[in-house]
Amino acid sequence: MSLARLICTALLLLFAPALAAAEDPAPFVIAGETVAPGTRADFRIPVPEGSDGSTFIPVSVIHGAREGRVLAVVAGVHGFEFASILAAERLAERVDPARLFGTLVLVRVANIPGFEGRSPNVNPVDRKNLNRVFPGKADGTQTERIADLIAREVVARSDFLMDVHSGDGAEFLDPFIGVYGGPLATDFPLALKVAQGFGFPNIVRYAMQTQAQIDTGRSLNRQGVAMGKPTILVEIGQNGSREEAHVAAIVAGVENALAILGMSDAPVQAAPAPTRLFEGTTALAAGHAGVYHPVDARPRALKKGELVGIIRDYAGKEIERLLSPVDGHALYGITGPPVEPGDGVVTIALPTDGF
Repeated sequence: MSLARLICTALLLLFAPALAAAEDPAPFVIAGETVAPGTRADFRIPVPEGSDGSTFIPVSVIHGAREGRVLAVVAGVHGFEFASILAAERLAERVDPARLFGTLVLVRVANIPGFEGRSPNVNPVDRKNLNRVFPGKADGTQTERIADLIAREVVARSDFLMDVHSGDGAEFLDPFIGVYGGPLATDFPLALKVAQGFGFPNIVRYAMQTQAQIDTGRSLNRQGVAMGKPTILVEIGQNGSREEAHVAAIVAGVENALAILGMSDAPVQAAPAPTRLFEGTTALAAGHAGVYHPVDARPRALKKGELVGIIRDYAGKEIERLLSPVDGHALYGITGPPVEPGDGVVTIALPTDGF
């Protein structure tokens, strides 16, 4: 054997273990569960019992046969947002682990008490909004314990986070993708590319300028930002719908994201360009409890000073007129009639020409 061949054989023997490791990913470990490469596992992350009882978080992990990123897709943070939950169910069946590069972590229903209790916005056990209590507390109330586990076991293990929602009960909504940018966010260009792959008509950039923005009433998406993950917010559907078109749009967007992130060998599908771009949002909140009467509970353009709705007391007397504080686009809001002080009656997106 020639010297050259001897050197080549020695190098192959030297690097063979590393090459094999690169081709064959290690098992994926999450919440005490071990998932072998090229397989799917469905299990429950138990939420420890407290004085307000116990619950669980149903998760599907699709661990690819080849190395790649970890994409976390979280549905059902609000239990009445059914399109996101049905989309997660469908994705678990459609994504083939044998063809996947990396790992897809699907939280099928983040808020089981809200889902089973058919409760918009809050967990009926402790009356807290899961999307306002991150990073949670291991020894907190039930909602805080759910948030703690999602942050530690799901977000922390991801390379990219999708917080998937659909319009809650008594909520109108224009489909949009929220993308997190600014100096405190991670890899805005990648997040924007994934967002554009959904083909939704509206994209909102949320510029994370200060730590207070991230920490105040911290949502799951801002938890992703806080943990250094490129993050998008997916919103489609309204009034607690389960329309097939909305479910299919989420599924198609996630599958396209897998291709964009290099986790799928499928081609990236061309998507329509967004109709509108926005730089952040502002909310118009109610100052009184009562019966809310919107002027037009649909997505639409608003002018500063335009009447959005009125609140009447329980005797029918008008007690508050709500006027738009800015020019913008009514992106989502409540349809009423119940309203409490502090409720956001409409969230107004602020138009921009580009990012």
